[in-house]
Amino acid sequence: MLIRVDPDSTRPLYDQVAASVRADLLSGDLVPGDRLPPAREVAEALDINQHTVLHAYQRLRDEGLVDLRRGRGAVISASAAPLAELAHDIDVLVRRAAALGVSAATLAGIVQSHRDGRHPGRPDTEEVPS
Repeated sequence: MLIRVDPDSTRPLYDQVAASVRADLLSGDLVPGDRLPPAREVAEALDINQHTVLHAYQRLRDEGLVDLRRGRGAVISASAAPLAELAHDIDVLVRRAAALGVSAATLAGIVQSHRDGRHPGRPDTEEVPS
């Protein structure tokens, strides 16, 4: 596994580390049960702070992609398995959005809205208690 970051990017380093792990999950290079390298090793290899790597690992944990256990380190969780299955669908969606001139940021916002139950083009509805 190769974690990649761009120190010249405006994107936070912890976000880049997490995105690199997500990319390896999507490609199938990481599967449930695989161990991520210790934060100290990643930090030394990338010449970044160990806490930055831990922040990335904690974010992945919060997303349900990684289990963090003392003594075992960071392990890809079973709930990450469907990501590899979604890779093709995500690729198609991203290409279609780009062909329509929809930016990655806008697409991400639309996906988040759908996840939250708000659908573009339809007014938000609230249930009124009876």
